[in-house]
Amino acid sequence: MDNLLAGPPPTHLPDLPEAREALESGAKASDVAARFPAYPAAWATLAEEYFAKGHAVTSYAFARTGYHRGLDQLRRSGWKGHGPIPWEHEPNRGFLRCLYSLSRAAQSIGEKDEAERCLQFLKDSSTEAYDALAKG
Repeated sequence: MDNLLAGPPPTHLPDLPEAREALESGAKASDVAARFPAYPAAWATLAEEYFAKGHAVTSYAFARTGYHRGLDQLRRSGWKGHGPIPWEHEPNRGFLRCLYSLSRAAQSIGEKDEAERCLQFLKDSSTEAYDALAKG
């Protein structure tokens, strides 16, 4: 039997072309984040780079910054605290990557409850993002 009550519509973050193009052209993620602090993909890139270098606390800080910047944008885009945030929509990927990076860094520094909450939030927001990032 189908659920006749529709869930919330997917939320699509706005594209920030100048920030995206700077990151894609090879600009340092720290320079992009400094110039475009609302761009979650720059923070996600920093979180990933620092985690790969073994700096979990720094990765956690960058991921948390991008996560909060992304939440602000989600709310401005009509998100009400739940509902799909599609991985297929490229501008959403920075936020979803921050969410995964926050979970991974939290786990690494012993914040197990936060790590599990973030991973569940990722899965609830986009199974495709969860599959690409957490199972990847």
